Amino acid sequence: MKLTPTVHVVGGGRFGFGISGALDCHVYLLNGGSELALVDPGLGLAHDFDTILENIRADGLDPKRIRKLILTHYHCDHIGAAAEAQKRLDVEVFASTLAAPVIRSGDERAVSLDVAKAAGFYPPDFVLPPCPVDVEVREGDTLTVGELRWTAYETPGHCDGHLSFHISGGDRVYLLGADLVFWGGRILLQTIHDCRIDAYSQSVFKVEKLDFDALLPGHLQISLGGGKEHVTKAAESFRQLGVPPNLM
Repeated sequence: MKLTPTVHVVGGGRFGFGISGALDCHVYLLNGGSELALVDPGLGLAHDFDTILENIRADGLDPKRIRKLILTHYHCDHIGAAAEAQKRLDVEVFASTLAAPVIRSGDERAVSLDVAKAAGFYPPDFVLPPCPVDVEVREGDTLTVGELRWTAYETPGHCDGHLSFHISGGDRVYLLGADLVFWGGRILLQTIHDCRIDAYSQSVFKVEKLDFDALLPGHLQISLGGGKEHVTKAAESFRQLGVPPNLM
């Protein structure tokens, strides 16, 4: 589903557009002209990644042009299909320095899969496949996807090792925020080992300083204009020593 000349949504479940597996996050495909990048390929239950590939082709794009797989953080609704995507597309995989060892090993406790299963979020028989990570991304690193320039920001809080990207060079300036901030200034706090409110506030303050038009979250509404207002609203709650509204 083409949103802009730069951004396609090619997957997403019941907290998105319902165009791939029910438990998938928003799966983004960014078009840099000469090159494509896939972001967070979803949970990867049986045949769900086939649907994502079909959606890419339906938008008139060739999956063979995807050269980078970019993982914003290690929760399973974002990376469960990473190993399958890496094998089928033969792409270079990017993740944060902190998240990379966990993704390589498929460490289910580190990604809180054990408690997520106990809470009923994922099927009890789901197993996280280990996925190689080729490039470890740090604060301030820049990536290029064709004509697009991506600048990485470490934004823990929702979980450790979470990355957000400031993307320029396309039709507008984007903040790919994953699960940092959502429409209306909402956030996503969970009772898991690496969700930390102090880190969350500092991450929101960090990206609030950036200039961007569009906010690309990991779930729910997408803002192609006025995206910064949602980050500002979350930051205002934190500045009042409170907590922004939570999705859960």
